[in-house]
Amino acid sequence: MRIAFYAPLKPPTHAVPSGDRRVAGLLMDALERVAEHIELVSTFRSFDGDGEAARQEALRSQGAALAERLVEGWRRAPPELRPSLWFTYHVYYKAPDWLGPAVSAALGIPYVIAEASYAEKRAGGPWAIGHAAAADAIAHARLVLSPSRDDVAGLQALVPKERIVHLPPFLHAELYRAAGKKRKQHREQLARARGLDPAVPWIVVAAMMRAGDKLASYRELADALSQLTDLPWRLVVAGDGSGRKQVEQALEQAAPGRTCFLGTLEARELATVYAACDLYAWPAVNEAYGMSLLEAQAAGVPVVSRPLRGVPDVVMDGRTGLLTNDLTVGLRALLTDPKRREALGREAAAFIHSERSLDAAAQRLGKLLAAL
Repeated sequence: MRIAFYAPLKPPTHAVPSGDRRVAGLLMDALERVAEHIELVSTFRSFDGDGEAARQEALRSQGAALAERLVEGWRRAPPELRPSLWFTYHVYYKAPDWLGPAVSAALGIPYVIAEASYAEKRAGGPWAIGHAAAADAIAHARLVLSPSRDDVAGLQALVPKERIVHLPPFLHAELYRAAGKKRKQHREQLARARGLDPAVPWIVVAAMMRAGDKLASYRELADALSQLTDLPWRLVVAGDGSGRKQVEQALEQAAPGRTCFLGTLEARELATVYAACDLYAWPAVNEAYGMSLLEAQAAGVPVVSRPLRGVPDVVMDGRTGLLTNDLTVGLRALLTDPKRREALGREAAAFIHSERSLDAAAQRLGKLLAAL
């Protein structure tokens, strides 16, 4: 099986870190384990964030020309070097796929999408062109892999339900598992480096600081924490961005002197921070699912979040963490019950390593794609 891979929103080689870049890379890693050859065939971005019809028209023209060049190149190549399957990651109205449907149709190969969303309310709006293109791509897919059950209802308007398969989010778990085994050591080191009291619970959060949903989540977190100042705890924050000043102000006003800001961390260092802490908290405002929720659990840290969108697909309520619309209630429950925190943390690590690992996802992908 030779796979042509494409991510219209953000390729895995993009210079700016993000969840989309991360998941695209993880999918390529998983596919490498089951395919003879996988190739990132284009870094063309179809994203239009402003709803400009002229830009969407221009992107459509660029995409059509690029698709034609790809087809011509493969038709000139020996048959054994042509892709046997096209795999696109993340299709929606702001980032439609102008390449995959055309190329797969011309070459007569299966077209697969991982993560797609569709809502009829977008029809006729400022992204009407992108919305129609995304709908067309989804409708032509032989298989749509959905990481969130929240998207399935919308997809069924375009695709027969037997073509939609739930493929939960996953990650390289080994780094976090290794860090979790050295929790005591990492906790002692972080306590010394940042002047934290290891005798009180540490709440960790790792998220970019930018306007929009991220800032809204930080503000909701601050509101929840402001109602917990009667309890001992410290908040450890990993992340940075253009909204850092607003985040710092919100958290300082909520609980003065209780937040430790670490800035941006590399994956290995972030894994040790997760492992050193007691619980992870994040409101997940309009979040598709949240890779950091998986990371924290992989390190043996229970999560407190809300049952929104794809969060229930990555956090098992009552098993690996607590999902509640009242974040304060969930945080209070775990801050005051260390034994329950530890039990949830152990189960969280086991869950990730058995059900949300790269190996588990690769095995599932291999069977699904082979069937096409």
